[in-house]
Amino acid sequence: MAVSLVFASALCVAQTAPNPNGKTVAERLGYPANSRLLVIHADDFGMMHTVNHAIEDAFQHHWVTSASIMVPCPWFPEVAAWAKSHPNADLGIHLTLNADWTSYRWGPVSPQPMNSSLRDPDGYLPLLTEYVDQHAKMSDVETELRAQVDKAEAAGIHPSHLDSHMGTLFSTQPLFQTYLETGRHYHIPVLLTREPSDAMNPPLPAEFNLKTVPIDKVLQMTHNVGKDQWLATYEKMLAPLPPGTYELIVHLAYDDAEIRAATFNHPDWGAQWRQNDLNLVSSPEFRKFLKDQKFILVSWADLDRSIPPSAK
Repeated sequence: MAVSLVFASALCVAQTAPNPNGKTVAERLGYPANSRLLVIHADDFGMMHTVNHAIEDAFQHHWVTSASIMVPCPWFPEVAAWAKSHPNADLGIHLTLNADWTSYRWGPVSPQPMNSSLRDPDGYLPLLTEYVDQHAKMSDVETELRAQVDKAEAAGIHPSHLDSHMGTLFSTQPLFQTYLETGRHYHIPVLLTREPSDAMNPPLPAEFNLKTVPIDKVLQMTHNVGKDQWLATYEKMLAPLPPGTYELIVHLAYDDAEIRAATFNHPDWGAQWRQNDLNLVSSPEFRKFLKDQKFILVSWADLDRSIPPSAK
């Protein structure tokens, strides 16, 4: 449940970004104009130990190029300790306003009172995006988002980008505006895409500088895909892409008792799903596919270098 289908569609931004000086992102990074750049990105770092273990292994073996951290989660300290010993790891902040597993919950980072608009009746962050949509006060949201970034930075993490857990920050215009403002406040790139939008997407403010958007499209696994079709589905997803810059979001974990207990009633993005994604990124077949397709693997730190300094 880490990234909803709403998130996948809501990432589409309404305009097409012009290329500064007529150059593509690839050219600004020194690659041919017809290159296909790919960020392989692991969501939910910090959610639980088995997720951390899988993402750490994926970084060690270069199966992923980026990850984003859920600061409110109980296993954040383990991530912070790992980040100190891996200062070159590309780590963003997975801005989190939901605690989305029925039996495994967490509260806000900021000192929100028990009657805060960001707490459910049990005191946790809300289970569903819809609850946040209906109840959240933007002053509470701004306080919480900044507290998450501040806590990560205080732990010695230098975020390469910001993105949104479950797409909640894309679900209403006020939440989306607060997301953009958080990125501007910290001068940290936020995950957006240049893909043409549909009517569900919140519009960008008129003053928003599209030169800060390096990603053309975000891709991830969809519902109702059998384990034996995992590789074929990703290949079908990636192979037709034209030249451009893409992010592939994966959700990694070892399928063990910890994650089975937490996600027992959530087959989507649950234990088996995350093991499938881990099997996928670690498989020689997938790595050969990426090489044969001539994808160039990049990180958010790389993409940041493609953004003109005047646009930041």
